[in-house]
Amino acid sequence: MPVGPVDASKNPRYAGFATFARLPRLDQVERADIAIVGVPFDTGVSYRPGARFGPSHVRESSRLLRPYNPALDVSPFAAAQVVDAGDIAANPFNINEALETVQASALDLTAGGTRLVTIGGDHTIALPLLRAAAERHGPVALVHFDAHLDTWDTYFGAEYTHGTPFRRAVEEGVLDTEALCHVGTRGPLYGKKDLEEDRRFGFGIVTSSDVFRQGVDEVVDKIRQRVGNRPVYVSIDIDVLDPAHAPGTGTPEAGGLTSRELLEILRGFVGLNLIGADVVEVAPAYDHAELTGVAASHVAYDLVSLLAMRHGGQA
Repeated sequence: MPVGPVDASKNPRYAGFATFARLPRLDQVERADIAIVGVPFDTGVSYRPGARFGPSHVRESSRLLRPYNPALDVSPFAAAQVVDAGDIAANPFNINEALETVQASALDLTAGGTRLVTIGGDHTIALPLLRAAAERHGPVALVHFDAHLDTWDTYFGAEYTHGTPFRRAVEEGVLDTEALCHVGTRGPLYGKKDLEEDRRFGFGIVTSSDVFRQGVDEVVDKIRQRVGNRPVYVSIDIDVLDPAHAPGTGTPEAGGLTSRELLEILRGFVGLNLIGADVVEVAPAYDHAELTGVAASHVAYDLVSLLAMRHGGQA
């Protein structure tokens, strides 16, 4: 029987250790089917820093999460053993070393079949997480929620930044280029070449305007057709949400998704072969009233729920 969260009727939600959803730590259980892990790293940012404090902020904002998810009709913490695996301590002064550390740690955590939901940190960490996923599953399909493409080549000559992870992932062969999708992109670009290069890498794009005009159901159908039954990794930059819903992030853009739209799209992924996910770019210094932290914690909760449903044979 899985060990679940601390009982809120016996220990107030605002008390006790701030693990994600007040779940047990990895060292408190014999096994883990799903692990929440933080990567407090933001050396790859190009604008506002502070996402290194994202994991602790999202954990604190997750205290109010409850054990039953009515939207997906699953009790994720009963269907699977879900734990908080703490943080991966990545070198903040050496990006290459940090990427190696994150990849090695992800491989170690998934050695027994555990699925990861990672909380960043900046989007640079998606690259080592995808490398580890591909080592386990082969090249993976990717559904990438973001205001930005993140397929640029370099910044100031640097190849590894939060704006380049998916270009590097395509170049390294860790992504299935027949099943790549951006969702929620918007805002100004450096030039039309950005979109042309992105298409060359194999990405399809569903803009935030597409979500608004076409609706959630049509968007979900397009994504499902694109990824099929391939192993799929979901990477979520919280700036996919409009700044009204997620002000606490490093590169905000107007005209984004609502938190409701993002959650409803994710809930349409029931049955997909989800093998891992991340939620990144929460920068609490720019947050207020935990708007961004609460949104990110609910996104992570639904990702955990989807993984738990697969583990329990419900999806």
